Amino acid sequence: MIVFPNGTKAEAVIFDFDGVIVDTEPLHYAAFQLALQPIELQFSWEEYVDTYIGFDDRDAFKHVFSAHGRELSQGEMHRLIEQKALFFSEVIRSGVSAYPGVLDLISHLHEQKLPLAICSGALRSDIDPILSMLGIADFFDIIVTADDVAASKPDPECYQLAFHRLQSTNKSSFTKDTTLAIEDTPAGISAARTAGLMVCAVTNSYPAARLDKATFVIESLALLL
Repeated sequence: MIVFPNGTKAEAVIFDFDGVIVDTEPLHYAAFQLALQPIELQFSWEEYVDTYIGFDDRDAFKHVFSAHGRELSQGEMHRLIEQKALFFSEVIRSGVSAYPGVLDLISHLHEQKLPLAICSGALRSDIDPILSMLGIADFFDIIVTADDVAASKPDPECYQLAFHRLQSTNKSSFTKDTTLAIEDTPAGISAARTAGLMVCAVTNSYPAARLDKATFVIESLALLL
């Protein structure tokens, strides 16, 4: 167990990825626009923040087609997801920076032998290269991504799966009541809370007022050290 500076006790921690570990939302936004440009379905950054953050690629493409009254076949969706993934892999080649304090926090929790997981709406192929770039690829016991679930956040499936996989791979016993999810979006908070977890919300993507359903809200993960 670890006791954070605010008194919160946790026996396991599950991190969201985009918006918590790295600021990849602008990169995902750029990749979406490149994929959608040939079919003239781009959307603004404001729309991305208000609507699309927290969606996995499948739900994002479904929503944009629905918003324009257009049908989206399974074949077209798979093609767009592949295109977006290719564009994203090109965009991240210029480098990705972690949020302040997060690498120190992850390293500290790993050193304390706390069970750690990632629960993200991104694709595994988007996440793995960045974890390698940051040197933390081996710090997580479990990684649950859009590849593993049928629905994106706020559906709790991803956090339920991450908790059960993390629990099954660790000898230490812990419960949902002592598992802390770290999130940055209202959809992510809802998913984790519905799954029965505590939630720390960090104001990387939204102001504190939008994150009020979390167990507690902080301005930076550096404050957990």
